[in-house]
Amino acid sequence: MSQNSNDANRQSWKTAYRSFYYVDAPEPVAPPLDPATTALLVIDVQNTYRDRPDPQTLSAQERARYDAWTPFHARFENVLVPNISALLTHCRDLGVECMFARIAALKRDGRDRSLSQKLPGWNNILLPHRDTPSQIVPELAPLEDEIVVAKTTDSAVTGTNLRLLLDNMGIRTVICVGVFTDQCVSSTVRSLADESFHVVVVEDCCAAGTDALHHRELEIINNIYCNVMASDELRALIDAQVGAKDA
Repeated sequence: MSQNSNDANRQSWKTAYRSFYYVDAPEPVAPPLDPATTALLVIDVQNTYRDRPDPQTLSAQERARYDAWTPFHARFENVLVPNISALLTHCRDLGVECMFARIAALKRDGRDRSLSQKLPGWNNILLPHRDTPSQIVPELAPLEDEIVVAKTTDSAVTGTNLRLLLDNMGIRTVICVGVFTDQCVSSTVRSLADESFHVVVVEDCCAAGTDALHHRELEIINNIYCNVMASDELRALIDAQVGAKDA
């Protein structure tokens, strides 16, 4: 059972996260989840997003900002990382292709970054590709034969050769997890949907800066760009489809 997924009163993935546009829509059909044509894509779960300063060294304004980010960091450590780790294990056991995307500049000064990562503000991020902050967190480290794409864009599709790789491997369904729900995850999901992939977003394997942003973005992208579900629901669907195929 995934963390954050044991609420007996929780809505099914077929009825949860319905936006204004889909209030009266019929229940969606389960996406195809054949391990041979499905990939799990872990997006931007990198060391930089767990690094925090010593709060005792901060000014009052900096401490307020630190405290505002504390719920995200708690979700990152206690929900996101363990749930993705469990999902990786499940997918690897079934032969689902496991892939990773990370923000990583090829040039140390970051001049190869896209404009969205150069403009002033929070999203102005410089992560040279060999440095520790740009690496995927150790608990989720890719295995030797698993693909990692480096990007300087929000979307893992527009900024890499990911689409070509998926096509070459015969992948038709992509399961997306990672950070941030309303930024790189959402941008990747929309790109994949536009390229006619089936997309699943695992809600308890994603995080945004706040829970409100996380839930709002899931409502926006659900049904039109992807199917949003919890990790226990996803595992049950994969297992059911594998069992039906083997029967």
